[in-house]
Amino acid sequence: MKREDACEIFCFDEDKVNRVKEKLCKNNFQDMAKVFKSLADETRLKIAFALSGEDELCVCDVANIIGSTVATASHHLRLLGNMGLAKYRKEGKLVFYSLEDENVKQLILLAVTHQKEGVSLGK
Repeated sequence: MKREDACEIFCFDEDKVNRVKEKLCKNNFQDMAKVFKSLADETRLKIAFALSGEDELCVCDVANIIGSTVATASHHLRLLGNMGLAKYRKEGKLVFYSLEDENVKQLILLAVTHQKEGVSLGK
């Protein structure tokens, strides 16, 4: 069966291939994949989105926002923290989370913009 989305002959642009391969070697895609894997979970993505709109949220706020227990929210926040996407600070008996940096916020907001523009998988 003939596919329309693949080349019919094999050839490549050696200069382009070498340039891209050189760039690939200079990046750690394994760590980048871990970031996307941690955000691939719908609950963690909702949490990251919530954090992108606020300077910080306490664990109880996050639990209320996502409709979960404090333990579940804490688990997801800890995973985001372990991946370097979120950070926390403790104030008395409360723990407040925020996004690690502006790059994480921009990544989340870019995904939201992409989705709002009507781009969806499988279409």
